[in-house]
Amino acid sequence: MAQDSHGERNFRLLVLGRGLSSIGDNVVTVALAFAVLDLTGSVKDLGIVLAARAVPLALFLVAAGVWADRVPRRSLMITADLARAAAQVGSGLLVLSSARTIWGIAALQFVYGTGSAFFIPASIALVPETVAPKAIQRANSMLSISENIASVGGPALAGVIVVAIGAGWGLIVDAASFLTSALLLAAMHLKIRVATGPSSRTRDDLREGWRSFTSRQWLRVTVPGFMVVNALSFGPLFVLGPAVAKSSYNGAATWALLFTFLGVGAVLGGVAGTRISPRYPLRLTLGLSVIGTPALLVGLALRAPTPILVAAALLAGADLALFNLMWFTVVQKLIPPAELSRVSSWDALGSFVATPVGYAIAGPVAIAVGTQATLIGAAAVFIATTVAVLSFSSVRNLTTVNAAAAQSA
Repeated sequence: MAQDSHGERNFRLLVLGRGLSSIGDNVVTVALAFAVLDLTGSVKDLGIVLAARAVPLALFLVAAGVWADRVPRRSLMITADLARAAAQVGSGLLVLSSARTIWGIAALQFVYGTGSAFFIPASIALVPETVAPKAIQRANSMLSISENIASVGGPALAGVIVVAIGAGWGLIVDAASFLTSALLLAAMHLKIRVATGPSSRTRDDLREGWRSFTSRQWLRVTVPGFMVVNALSFGPLFVLGPAVAKSSYNGAATWALLFTFLGVGAVLGGVAGTRISPRYPLRLTLGLSVIGTPALLVGLALRAPTPILVAAALLAGADLALFNLMWFTVVQKLIPPAELSRVSSWDALGSFVATPVGYAIAGPVAIAVGTQATLIGAAAVFIATTVAVLSFSSVRNLTTVNAAAAQSA
């Protein structure tokens, strides 16, 4: 797969680091939610904390993409990992102390989100530096499998930690995963650095990234769709889902079980991504995505039996993982390497800019109209938005068959 023995080693370190980090992230998905719910019992407060974590993505992603095209991407990722580790250590200690407050946790999660904002565009653009162009889809599949295998064990581990010793320790486990990821990134020896072009002012780089982004209709169409779905579908899922699990099921254990099967499905989706190469990748994967996540939202709304929720989580994990790896493959193949971080940052910004609002309003909306109606509405938004995106031929008929020509254009 890789370009040489150094490339193989670098890619193995990247896979291992992101997989271990994914374990921590999946632990904190459960631990953070129940730390807040145990503290105040309020879905509004959980929304505030999750919004604080997401706000930096809206504030810093575009600038982070510029920096990832200017400085060594590995160094930027290491710095981001260390910042996230510090934030999660602080959050864990605060949760374990008697002085814990929602606003203190929210402030530390803001630091965590800032680290993520700088990590994301650099991480996406680092993949083509470690593998040959023809191996990008397979590389993304292997990264997806690694991270999603971790997402099987992470929630199960979180359930044990939260029930046995408390949510604060789950946050500290997350910090340890970021420290390990930083050490593995530091051990990489990259000989190839994708050319980034002459140095210029940040404003000019931002303008060039925006021009490259908006020149492609498939990006202009899909990214606003991601924005709507992330805010109005996944926002209610992550805010209201833990509350439903706590009130109608077995609390943290049930929520951890659902995330475990999301991980199992994601592994299956990642494996499928190594075996298929659809001519129209977005047509296939967006079409499949309307099955699992809406089913999970409706299942939680109707308080469906746990086995039905597990089956829905399995489907959601599979179709979302398959979509994500195909999406990153399309972006990495069709965007010129020197522009990749900046375009990826505009992609991520558009996708997540409204997510803090989605988290913040999910609780008040549920209080006003009911949790059931809010979750069913979130499922309807997911389906309607996906159908709208697929109605554009530039998305439906997008192909990477002539990727080299597209990059040169």
